[in-house]
Amino acid sequence: MRKRTRKHLGTAGKMVGGFLAFFCLILLTAGMFWAIQGYVSYQKAVKEKPLAQAVEEARSGAQWASLEQVPDLYKKAVLAVEDHRYYTHHGIDWISMARAVVHDIRVMKPEQGGSTITQQLVKNMYYDQNKTFARKAAEAWTALYVERQLSKEEILELYINTIYFGDGYYGLKEASLGYFGKEPQELNDSEAVLLAGIPNAPSAYAPSRHADLALQREKQVLAAMVKYGYLEPSETDSLLWDAAADPVLAR
Repeated sequence: MRKRTRKHLGTAGKMVGGFLAFFCLILLTAGMFWAIQGYVSYQKAVKEKPLAQAVEEARSGAQWASLEQVPDLYKKAVLAVEDHRYYTHHGIDWISMARAVVHDIRVMKPEQGGSTITQQLVKNMYYDQNKTFARKAAEAWTALYVERQLSKEEILELYINTIYFGDGYYGLKEASLGYFGKEPQELNDSEAVLLAGIPNAPSAYAPSRHADLALQREKQVLAAMVKYGYLEPSETDSLLWDAAADPVLAR
């Protein structure tokens, strides 16, 4: 009886192992297909619009803000909530991407991208908002290319000036003037942290429309800043934005 049981267990184990091997082969084949599709898309994108042209188009906007004009706390907030390994990766955060891939495979659609700041920048400069596995691969290829051509400071500056903040505002300067009536360098600490959280979901976190959600998002940003060592826990309460006291949004 024991021999028969062991035999059955051995057969079942082989079947499970064979299924897993087959499943892994399918995933590997699909991954290679998407990677090739993405590489072709990336090559086409940078050929049609060379990086120098894309950068010049971004910098030619009337509402450009240099990194020197951006509050240091805002930059720290962006790094904490968007890409805390920004200065250690080369365009792709493999840890975040692996986590996102596992999730996407489980739900069988590209819900999470594990996108770095560089990937978000190239999406803004080259691609639309469609979410497909091939598109994510194209963004990854393009991000690797951009990181070889530009410095981290240049990439961060471009990112800050091209992201969408809701209410029709693109870039930090437009958002700062539109929401608070002041230049980026004039933002107080709570305003700077609040703005760092908006691009994650601009329609939901626009403070002019959803002050309560914007404040909830700011709390998430502050928690990330504490987690990654940019703030002490005791400092967060003093940085919370007060919508009722804002002279522009309270009108």
